[in-house]
Amino acid sequence: MPDITPQDGARICVPCRLGAIGAVVLVLAGAFAYTGGWIDPQRLSARAIIDQFQHNDGVHAGYRRNHAKGVCVAGYFESNGAAATLSKAGVFAPGRTPVTGRFAIPGGNPLAADGSVPIRSMALLFRQADGQQWRTGMNSVPRFPVSTPDQFYQLLQASHPDPATHKPDPAKMQAFAAANPGLGAFQGWIKGHPPSSGYANGAYYSVNAFYLVDGDGHRQAVRWSMQPEQPYAPVSSAEKGEPSFLAADLERQLAGGPLRWRLMLTLGAPGDPTDDATQAWPDDRKQVDAGTLVLERASSQDDGACRDVNFDPTVLPAGIAPSGDPLLAARSSAYAVSYQRRTGETARGAQPERAPQ
Repeated sequence: MPDITPQDGARICVPCRLGAIGAVVLVLAGAFAYTGGWIDPQRLSARAIIDQFQHNDGVHAGYRRNHAKGVCVAGYFESNGAAATLSKAGVFAPGRTPVTGRFAIPGGNPLAADGSVPIRSMALLFRQADGQQWRTGMNSVPRFPVSTPDQFYQLLQASHPDPATHKPDPAKMQAFAAANPGLGAFQGWIKGHPPSSGYANGAYYSVNAFYLVDGDGHRQAVRWSMQPEQPYAPVSSAEKGEPSFLAADLERQLAGGPLRWRLMLTLGAPGDPTDDATQAWPDDRKQVDAGTLVLERASSQDDGACRDVNFDPTVLPAGIAPSGDPLLAARSSAYAVSYQRRTGETARGAQPERAPQ
């Protein structure tokens, strides 16, 4: 039976402690949801969101309910110190911070073909020397199709596959788009930016806004992105025909040496929205190059270091703070429910499904 690695790096026995871990996760989920103001008996719950993911994609025991298909990575972040005046977080002080990460595609089916969706994700956990952590989940799209948890739930419902066609009902999707213009802007961006040919040459965005906090308590609105060292190239028709080309390409490239991204901090100006992930900030906003993410190795998500990590974007060190974006509380709560379900299934002996090669 595999062990779970908690934040302090100690090893704990799953049968002995999983129940306690699950209880703590659920308490944290409730706390985040309550402070986010979106869970009560008359409103949407995190469980309802995760239930809808399962309704859409089926239950795949032991896997995340979204971004189920992925690969673990590890390396470090080399800070150049340029952001140290903006934030007191140790990750921005000059030097290296160890990183555990994960690349994935959206959806709850770990057997999905890589070309079935035009979006990829990069999730990272930075372990500061003082024991604090920064966790971030980024997407290859800089904006979100909706701005509230309720809208997201409605989008999941509208995109439920029709049993006859195995695709969403066009009429339901059109009705949702008509009522939620953010979806059109989201789809328009994707249409103008075809997905990259691999994980290694794609850019990844925080989507939500946060705050950098310096030693005097000054707060600076920020969004961030990881910009690849490799030049962008669009995915090819041949790659689209390969069901699992993304992980294979990543492992091949890492065999030849580390892969790098620049951490770019985009600083918001007064009036820039921090509570609406559908709204992009103007292109002329100041950017700060904070340093380089260096990924050195990859491993299977079935037993790699990222397997038991909940990449909750509200796990932040002193010096980085969440904005008032309601999606952040919703993400935290839903991730916790997903984590509790999949780790419980793993403890009961669920065996991983194998994706096609």
